[in-house]
Amino acid sequence: MSIATVVSSSSSKLHQIKNLIISVASTVNHLKQIHASIIHHALHHDTFLVNLLLKRTLSFRENHYSFLLFSHTQFPNIFLYNTLINGFVNNNLFRETLDLFLSVRKHGLSLYGFTFPFVLKACIRSQNLKLGIELHSLVVKCGFNRDVGAMTSLLSLYSGSGRVDDARKVFDEMPERTIVSWTAFFSGCIASGKHSDAIGLFKEMVEIGVRPDSYSVVRVLSACVQVGDLDSAEWIANLVEEIGMQKNSYVYATLVNLYAKRGKMEKARFVFDSMVEKDIVTWSTMIQGYASNSLPKDGVELFHQMLREDLKPDQYSIVGFLSSCASLGALDLGEWGSSLIDRDEFLTNLVMGNALIDMYAKCGAMARGFQVFKDMKEKDRVIMNTVITGLAKNGHVKLSLAVFGQTEKLGISPDGYTFLGLLCGCVHAGLIKDGLRFFNSISSVYSLKRTVEHYGCMVDLWGRAGQLGDAYRLICDMPMKPNAIIWGALLTGCRLVKETRLAERVLKELIALEPWNAGNYVQLSNIYSVNGRWDEAAEVREEMNKKGMKKLPGWSWIELEGKVHEFLADDKSHPLTDKIYAKLEDLGNEMRLMGFVPTTENVMFDVEEEEKETVLGYHSEKLAVALGLISTVHGEVIRVVKNLRVCGDCHEAMKLISKISRREIVVRDNNRFHCFTNGSCSCNDYW
Repeated sequence: MSIATVVSSSSSKLHQIKNLIISVASTVNHLKQIHASIIHHALHHDTFLVNLLLKRTLSFRENHYSFLLFSHTQFPNIFLYNTLINGFVNNNLFRETLDLFLSVRKHGLSLYGFTFPFVLKACIRSQNLKLGIELHSLVVKCGFNRDVGAMTSLLSLYSGSGRVDDARKVFDEMPERTIVSWTAFFSGCIASGKHSDAIGLFKEMVEIGVRPDSYSVVRVLSACVQVGDLDSAEWIANLVEEIGMQKNSYVYATLVNLYAKRGKMEKARFVFDSMVEKDIVTWSTMIQGYASNSLPKDGVELFHQMLREDLKPDQYSIVGFLSSCASLGALDLGEWGSSLIDRDEFLTNLVMGNALIDMYAKCGAMARGFQVFKDMKEKDRVIMNTVITGLAKNGHVKLSLAVFGQTEKLGISPDGYTFLGLLCGCVHAGLIKDGLRFFNSISSVYSLKRTVEHYGCMVDLWGRAGQLGDAYRLICDMPMKPNAIIWGALLTGCRLVKETRLAERVLKELIALEPWNAGNYVQLSNIYSVNGRWDEAAEVREEMNKKGMKKLPGWSWIELEGKVHEFLADDKSHPLTDKIYAKLEDLGNEMRLMGFVPTTENVMFDVEEEEKETVLGYHSEKLAVALGLISTVHGEVIRVVKNLRVCGDCHEAMKLISKISRREIVVRDNNRFHCFTNGSCSCNDYW
């Protein structure tokens, strides 16, 4: 039996049709049948029925049909106009909404207070501030300046347009300020980017005794995230507890996000662990927080925990995981993680593709990273920069320059990071002319502003080539004050050519800039010692002791079968310690037969390596390599990561170990990659 039949057999047509519209009509076709019945029974001018039908058609987003229904009503009243205006706003038809309002004015219909919020919402969404201001005048003229709904909408209009002062005037004139009004005010501030104003308004609201609701709390916390205002976020979280409001997942997630951004990962983890329900966004926030705050092992462990909770990784969690693997140099672990996501997603998603390329680059497997780059469906400047820098640091400088040549062919303009990668390659390869050409072209060809990092690369380039005079003159001519990067680059040059007098001056500059950095004091003491100035060396050490300063220890780590093993110098904590030291002893004997003599003077003077240990043979990177040799099969590449610069003695030893073991050994220090094969290094001893 059709809907029309039901209606025709009913004695109370109006009541039956009303029930049909409200409870029976579940599809557009049902509504059209009801509409036909309304016309059949000559009820199509009944505004009550038309209004009900109009609401339902709009809820199905049948905008054209709704307008036809409205247009065929002989005498539409203000209620029908309001229904259509509200429906059009909800369906994002803002221009049509404003046209309807003008039609209301044209037909001289009496306006109601609840008409204005709909129309003002359309003005806000369409960014039609001019019409919104005209409506403000009309609100006052029609006597609705005491209507809370209309005035709240004006608040949203002005604050959302960045006109906070005008919004404040409207707010101060309101006879009644509800939580809705307050929320509209600071939500508008958030929409216009005035996040600090929004936070201030929320605090003002609480101070005068207005109780916030969960929506207002969520809105103001979003402002805290944007400006990184952790203090306000913590205050809001405490307020939520004080007033007995139940914390929703967003409040927890926001606190986790803010703590992670501020580097307070212990607090972030505490909040995270206290959450009853965690969505993938919160897991991803924590994993990325660990990765960006130099806690990659924690990031990897949390990723595994997430998988145990049967959560499928999204692009953000996989990016955080790959970033952690990159920091650890954990190639196998990173490849395993990437296998959890369809390969095509990496090739079509720029963020994920970039993370995968970066992981390969930082794990010393740039050939695989370059293949991903070539397979990417789309390339942007970030991807190009990652590849250029990755190739440069892995010793593929010529290929790095070739990729730069492709950027302009692809219509991609280079930026400061592009040139930083190119200059890094020139430094590693000792390409002075190319480096100078790129340095000059930053401003002369591409009209970019040179940064202190660009100057640091040039100082490093000249310093490593022994041209300390040119390097020092560039420092004197810099438009900005030299920082630790600049002086550190010059100190590298001093180390290579053993220019102790200039190194002493440079280190005094570094100590003035970084009084907290114990490494600078150690190196100054070493310089004094090398030159026999024992009293001055002792004074520096004494000053360190008084300040309670300790030099950053050198760590090295190696990944084996998905597990990361860490070592300090002279470390005996590993379960295979006896075998590791026995292997090093055997290697040491073979190296001595080949004429190897430990270079203790390099360790005394070196810039960022560990202090001179009692036994040079047990530096952390040697322990890691030894573990790799006894734990892997012949032919497998040994990959080690170190947090400091590889010292001269270890560098020479690694070359010989690669020859003795006939293994490729890749060591990533804090400056570059060293690929040791058959007694030589990819850096050509230039690092």
